[in-house]
Amino acid sequence: MSEIKATSADYGLGPYTYPRGWFVVAEASELDKGPIALSYFGKEFALYRGESGRVVLLDAYCKHMGAHLTRGKSAHIVTSGQNIEGDSIRCPYHAWKYGPDGQLEEIPYQTDLCPKSASLRAYPARELMGCILMWHDPEGGEPDFEPPYLPAWDKPEAIHWQLDHLGEVPIHQIEILDNMTDVHHLGPTHGSPCEYFENEYRDHLVIQRQGGFLASYQAQLDTVTWYTGPGILLSKQTFNGVEMVELIANTPIKDGLTQAWHGVLSFAQNTPHSPEDLQNAKAAQAGALTAFATDFEIWKHKAPATQVMQTKNDGQFKIQRKWLSQFYMSARDAQGIHSQINGVLPIVGFPQPTTAAREAGFEADCFQSLSEDAL
Repeated sequence: MSEIKATSADYGLGPYTYPRGWFVVAEASELDKGPIALSYFGKEFALYRGESGRVVLLDAYCKHMGAHLTRGKSAHIVTSGQNIEGDSIRCPYHAWKYGPDGQLEEIPYQTDLCPKSASLRAYPARELMGCILMWHDPEGGEPDFEPPYLPAWDKPEAIHWQLDHLGEVPIHQIEILDNMTDVHHLGPTHGSPCEYFENEYRDHLVIQRQGGFLASYQAQLDTVTWYTGPGILLSKQTFNGVEMVELIANTPIKDGLTQAWHGVLSFAQNTPHSPEDLQNAKAAQAGALTAFATDFEIWKHKAPATQVMQTKNDGQFKIQRKWLSQFYMSARDAQGIHSQINGVLPIVGFPQPTTAAREAGFEADCFQSLSEDAL
């Protein structure tokens, strides 16, 4: 486990240690091999897919004697495939049976009623675009916004990502999200200095619009990038007449320690996809990962910026961090953040984007998945 350098308290984010929102916790294909154990938000979880296909996420430890529901693989009930019944799961120790809602349904050697005190907490979970997402809320509330979804995922020409599992990075997620307003790192770090740039804040969304000449491809790169909550970034990118959508996901393992994933949704020239289409998609994801890896390397080795020494021409780090702080406080108090910062925020020294890309449908496609309330 990597050394934790700074925590939520060090950044003064809010009263809660871990944020509210939708977070990637696994790649959907990982469940093809059976139930898995997860460690996020300083806790242990049990994740499995029921016989109906339903994805279930529960607190990990059986209330009987504390056995982990999914970490053990050698128990007979597991090796014989008897641990999943319908959408319920049995503990590998004494076969206590828990439903997808976390309720204790059966004690095999006891016929009277199961105590309610033996129930486990169940968490909202979705299987979406090849990912398993969970809703995390320190107050225990139900989701107050929807996870992002790309309608383009369902197009016949879409070539779906296979996620890059990037492992843990010893940095608080606040410094990953700083990238959304960090206009001046794009040239030195990525070889793509901006010609235009702006941010927009819409309640649980932060949007970045930027463009400039990308040295590695010798082409103009235009992007619309947005976080839906603090854990899931999508970025629609166009260069050399090619479009793709990049995914970057981050989820806290512990306070100040983050897990990361990466993927690229590409679009084929042929349907069905030709071998060349598939090879081009792999190359696109590899190229995007190379660019992201430059950030990842810096994050691994930097000291925490608990306070940014902001210059007048920097991106608006304070506002970006204020937006993030809403997820570390109650949903009710977050409304006050919305009223303070919602709107388009130009960055000093950079023109705002033209409307040409939006009129051509470049941006409209990005936000089809949002609810009407968000728009």
